[in-house]
Amino acid sequence: MKELILGGARSGKSLLAEQRAAQSGLRVIYLATAEARDGEMRRRIDHHRARRPADWGCVEETQDLAARLQSLATPDTCILVDGRTLWLSNLLFAGRAAAQAEAGEAIECPLFSDQTRALIDTLPTLPGHIILVSNEVGWGIVPMHPVSRLFGDEQGRLNQRVGAACEQVTLVAAGLPLSLKAPGGSAA
Repeated sequence: MKELILGGARSGKSLLAEQRAAQSGLRVIYLATAEARDGEMRRRIDHHRARRPADWGCVEETQDLAARLQSLATPDTCILVDGRTLWLSNLLFAGRAAAQAEAGEAIECPLFSDQTRALIDTLPTLPGHIILVSNEVGWGIVPMHPVSRLFGDEQGRLNQRVGAACEQVTLVAAGLPLSLKAPGGSAA
């Protein structure tokens, strides 16, 4: 089963993903994509870490998500990827995409395009239960800064592609889950 859980900042999406992983009855691996580049991010990571059960495995991957998922996925495993938004940001800034957007250039970033394509191609082939957490960033105003616009556009496109590849998609707002797609391909 492949599952996408979307929501805004502090909407409850990670908590819902953790609950679903715990209820899966499978061995759980938390795949973290965040990098602790400052004290504020370190506190966020520590908060998530303290909330997780001690028997869950934890693996960090900031860029090559598809390859890491392939190496970890087994029929008896639930992998919770939190979060796909930070992973996308890592890709934009690791390659030249952010700098190209800042300079007003056409975006040509093989790291970004290759990694997102690999995720979409790999996701349907993975055994076990995969839960991907992602921010929904497209409900606000269009950002003024070119890098922010690029990120919002790419995040929205990737959410569409991942949602299409998943059997279940849930939107979380105010801590309340709303099923957008249920197993079998229909809205619940």
